[in-house]
Amino acid sequence: MLAAAETGPRRRRPRRRPAMRRTIPRYAVAFVVAGLVVLIDQASKAAALAGLSETERIPVLGDLLGLQLAFNPGAILSFGSEATWVLTVIGVAAVVVLFIGARRSRTTWWAVGIGFILGGAIGNVLDRLLAPPGFGRGHVTDFLAYGNWFIGNLADVALGIGFVILGCGLWIRRRRMAHRDVGEAQSAGAGMRGS
Repeated sequence: MLAAAETGPRRRRPRRRPAMRRTIPRYAVAFVVAGLVVLIDQASKAAALAGLSETERIPVLGDLLGLQLAFNPGAILSFGSEATWVLTVIGVAAVVVLFIGARRSRTTWWAVGIGFILGGAIGNVLDRLLAPPGFGRGHVTDFLAYGNWFIGNLADVALGIGFVILGCGLWIRRRRMAHRDVGEAQSAGAGMRGS
């Protein structure tokens, strides 16, 4: 009986599949970037409120960049300052659209770019919703004084970074597609000449 058991068919152990590499979903990258931007933006605004003045500018890079507290009821360059609530509605709508765009991210560069823009938009919308003089009419806290042109904040910087990342990513993608199309055309031409 023992001999029969020894000579019987052996059970094969199932082969272990190679460990699948876990990848972080692209939208998670976008939301992490956005969350970090919001945290940094809100912390910097709190520090500006605690330590800066509306009347005194602290030079950082001479006359090019300084620190000075300002409250902006409008958009960039105070555009739309008479209709803060309209800017709040537009800002909330933009956050919703950006959230959907982040959720549909298919590439890392797109996720990072959208994350920066989403974080910047949320940072400024939070001011519009929660800052004085009232809900939906709040003034955005600014403190980065660019010469005598305008005063902005880190949410604005994040918006700019996000647009640059998306623009560069699209440019690189188009160049790659153009090179691929040229390569395919050359291969097709060589194949026709060979036949």
